[in-house]
Amino acid sequence: MNRILFGILVVVTTSLMGSSFAVGKIGLAYFSPLLLVGLRFTLAGLIMGAWVWKKPLPKSAGDWGKLCLIGFLQTAAVMGCIFLSLRTITAGESSILTFMNPLLVVIWGTLFLGISYRLTQWMGVLVGLVGVFITLGFHLQWETGTLFGIGSALAWSMATILVKRWGVRFNVWVLTAYQMLFGGILLLVMGVTLETPKLIVTPTAVFVVVWLAIMASIVQFATWFYLLNHGDPGRTSAFLFLAPFFGVLSGWVLLGEVVQWHVYVGGLLIFAGIFLVNWTFAPRRQVSEKAQLAE
Repeated sequence: MNRILFGILVVVTTSLMGSSFAVGKIGLAYFSPLLLVGLRFTLAGLIMGAWVWKKPLPKSAGDWGKLCLIGFLQTAAVMGCIFLSLRTITAGESSILTFMNPLLVVIWGTLFLGISYRLTQWMGVLVGLVGVFITLGFHLQWETGTLFGIGSALAWSMATILVKRWGVRFNVWVLTAYQMLFGGILLLVMGVTLETPKLIVTPTAVFVVVWLAIMASIVQFATWFYLLNHGDPGRTSAFLFLAPFFGVLSGWVLLGEVVQWHVYVGGLLIFAGIFLVNWTFAPRRQVSEKAQLAE
């Protein structure tokens, strides 16, 4: 792929990932958190579902169950935690905590997939964890939003491991569409049962939902998958460290958030850790594909 085009697409997809935190926080003035994210992914899932309905669908109840579990973790848990975190911490802090998930993938990959990683990748994990500690202000007196931010990273990393194990069973676009739809519907149910629903319909509110569903979900996913399919996945994934940068930047531009110095320092260390983990990604040993499919 042309390097200029690759660079443009990387900036497009990571800026959409990062800016969705600030846009989502704007939306909280009009929607309760779970209702907002539920509307976002139900709409995105319906649109993508209509697009992929002729593609091969899962053939067994077990495969549908696997797809729904991925949707619970990747969409319902991750996005629910993110939007709940935005009630008490800044969009920049939430994005930094969420995008430490590649560091956790190294740990889960070692424990559950039998992958052997290089020393530099383990150094990346340690550097990233130090960055998280600094981002939190050198202490462990976490706010509720901080815990939700870490919860989103945990859920995302577990979903990544499940996709690595089970993804070969599904058409990638079918998996994307239906995990979003299932997660979105689950979030809608949670939004009307677990919290007091808030819905204020204004042009800004409609714009927020449409932007999050179309640009920050469908366009972002499509661009990211295109990059993964036309480049080395390991090296391409290294550019995920740009997403929290755009999260902090959009929080400053759109919300006027003041970011403390330790958040910048911690964020840089997290980015460095993610870079070390992904840029040198070349696992020496993996369990066989047959063993993964058997599970």
